Amino acid sequence: MTEFKARIAGIGSYLPERILTNEEISSMVDTSDSWIRERTGIRQRHIAPDGVTTADLAEQAARRALDDAGISAEDVDLIVVATTTPDFTFPSVGTLLQARLGATQGAAFDVQAVCTGFVYALSVADNMIARGQAKTAIVVGAETMSRILDWTDRTTCVLFGDGAGAMVLTGQDAGDEASPGIMGTYLRSDGRFKDLLHVDGGPSSTGTVGQLRMIGNQVFRHAVTNIAESMTTIAGRAGVTIEEIDWFVPHQANQRILEGVARKLSIPTEKVISTVADHGNTSAASVPLAFDRAVQDGRIKRGDLVLMEALGGGFTWGAALVRY
Repeated sequence: MTEFKARIAGIGSYLPERILTNEEISSMVDTSDSWIRERTGIRQRHIAPDGVTTADLAEQAARRALDDAGISAEDVDLIVVATTTPDFTFPSVGTLLQARLGATQGAAFDVQAVCTGFVYALSVADNMIARGQAKTAIVVGAETMSRILDWTDRTTCVLFGDGAGAMVLTGQDAGDEASPGIMGTYLRSDGRFKDLLHVDGGPSSTGTVGQLRMIGNQVFRHAVTNIAESMTTIAGRAGVTIEEIDWFVPHQANQRILEGVARKLSIPTEKVISTVADHGNTSAASVPLAFDRAVQDGRIKRGDLVLMEALGGGFTWGAALVRY
């Protein structure tokens, strides 16, 4: 069977208009702007208003990505949505999005890997395109994390926000390593660390949505170690060095994690895309949000070698290397 390469044909993102600043959170819980900035680098986050769902955010990002690619939704035969905050237990956000866009062919479904969700979803779509099972895919990371936060817990409620990011992938002949497209993905997980970062509810266990719980200092340690491991592994598999990579687009969890990984691998900070100050941790949405920002402001250009990486609850972690 002929192998194809998945190329990023378009990208788009969306953030709700409502901004929640550190000063506003300080009136809700015992914290301060300086405390939040020093420990996380976050100064604000976007919050979806009542009645606006994850599918609403996903639709906005997907339409922008389609416009950027110059592709009609009628040509899309695969939709993969990464989310941990779906509109319903079922049907999936992917199928809701499929109906809204008018994409009447192919398959649509969700992937749940929390903050690593977009990397997982990208890997699924890449493999389906490579095997000829799809020709044009929309991969979305979309979250309304504000719905599962304990707004009395200052250690978690200050970290998260809502948003969505999307990429349109198209299949093309594999070509050589210098041609545009996804060069490889690397996925890992370790379920032994569930208690360090999880939501304390669900349909089968409590019959409730639950709220996010985290032991932050332990998550930080695992994040730096596992993210660095995934980055060096994917680079090694692709036959490139860390120094040869033009841009690093990490999951936007915490500025201290971004800096810790950069120090561990001796990566210049100017090569690391950081948007966490502006929208906080948007879970599966954060990687495509940051990627889109860097494309829009002219940093990431066609032909650049870009490495995306993330770690999320579970634990899950992974990386994707792409020639944009």
